[in-house]
Amino acid sequence: MVDNIVLSIKHLSKTFPGVKALDNVDFTLREGEIHALMGENGAGKSTLIKTLTGVYPFDNGEIYLKGFEKNIVNKSPEDAQKNGISTVFQEVNLCPNLSVAENLFIGREPKKFGNIDWKTMNKKAVEVLKTLDIEMDVTIALENYSLALQQMVAIARAVDMSAKVLILDEPTSSLDDLEVEKLFSIMKKLKEKGVGIIFVTHFLDQVYAICDRITVLRNGELIGEYAISTLPKVKLVSKMMGKNLDDLADVKINQTNEYKSEVIIKTDQLGVSGSIKPFDITLHKGEVVGLAGLLGSGRSELARAIFGADKPNAGKIEVKGENFIAHTPLDSIKKGMAYLPENRKVEGIIKDLSIRENIILALQARKGFANVISRKEQEKLCNEMVELLKIKTPSIDIPISQLSGGNQQKVILARWLLTSPDFLILDEPTRGIDIGTKTEIQKLVIKLAQEGKSIMFISSEIDEMLRTCNRMAVLRDGEKVSELQENELSQEKIMQTIASGGIK
Repeated sequence: MVDNIVLSIKHLSKTFPGVKALDNVDFTLREGEIHALMGENGAGKSTLIKTLTGVYPFDNGEIYLKGFEKNIVNKSPEDAQKNGISTVFQEVNLCPNLSVAENLFIGREPKKFGNIDWKTMNKKAVEVLKTLDIEMDVTIALENYSLALQQMVAIARAVDMSAKVLILDEPTSSLDDLEVEKLFSIMKKLKEKGVGIIFVTHFLDQVYAICDRITVLRNGELIGEYAISTLPKVKLVSKMMGKNLDDLADVKINQTNEYKSEVIIKTDQLGVSGSIKPFDITLHKGEVVGLAGLLGSGRSELARAIFGADKPNAGKIEVKGENFIAHTPLDSIKKGMAYLPENRKVEGIIKDLSIRENIILALQARKGFANVISRKEQEKLCNEMVELLKIKTPSIDIPISQLSGGNQQKVILARWLLTSPDFLILDEPTRGIDIGTKTEIQKLVIKLAQEGKSIMFISSEIDEMLRTCNRMAVLRDGEKVSELQENELSQEKIMQTIASGGIK
């Protein structure tokens, strides 16, 4: 093993039922290096981390760690920590009700006469934090501090446990710019101490601000390892998406629908602190506006702010020329909005209810539960939707959990179409479904726009947005950075705009 290599993964493979999550992947981390692990959703980043840290067993491959004569196999995260590999997740996995000092030394508290030596523990906690320029009252509960400081406590704990490898999994997703700067300062200090850091993030600017190397995964396979200086942002985007810019010239827009001048939705510096920076966007009647950007760029957050799923704390929104404040998503539904969320299993379907009950839910909420829709009317409406959307089911009264993913997606779409919305947000409506159903949904989007509905369309697949959208807003790092008009829409232009952040 080369002297400065602290971690070497060779030919790692992991299969879940029906899915090859990792296929013969290599990864190398050097001492004092900050190494970005990049890839779109489903690329294999999380699986690589979990197999490395003992959450999942792996099928094949070898893991070498500096200081060990043989390759190691971590059977649990505790094993990984003992071997010098620590992970700090986006969701801090410490104990918020315990003090900062207790969290730093949990499981390894200094003892005196068989009891915890609180004075020594608190003193050591201050010293540990001081090495990273962190000032905190170590005697108060961790929950009294911001998420950023909680993450820094988790990092300090890992370092004090003699971590050779520190994995930071989406650590900046909930931090503001000043908190990110503080985190980067700590990462640089650790780098100087020789700690190898694996940095997982969707924020391109942060990668180029702090990292030395990038490894790109796609669909469970290694695309390559690159020095940061040799991989421009546009090429990184291309490798993550699997598109070569030279092959994109012939992509055309098949959408010929002309939208009208009537404005349905207009925002003025609408924003949600820690989620999406203030943005302006306008949607006209019969228009399909796409939101383009890498995963984590702020696409879903922008849509949720408009719908009121996340409450804006800046700016305003107008619906059909009138100021509108959504205290709850139900207010938005009553105003003629509909929202198909990205995660259908968590935020979409209610798996224990029937197809009929899932479809009728939003309409019943809009009418009010005092005005119960009769069973006969429910069946009539639901059967019409099953016919319209070609939902494959023997009965509308079987549990929705028995349907395929694509048919579940159609049920959620039916739920919202039944409310006759003026404005429809579709967040990844075709993710994880077969090509035939994808085409049906794309055609339906165009048909709905031609009927006068305004649609916000979010997809990780630029091809399908080119087929359906009149215009696209481009997002990066939680900010709307550009808008592309119909005559500017091409794969190359979109990818270059994502990479440049809208800078001409």
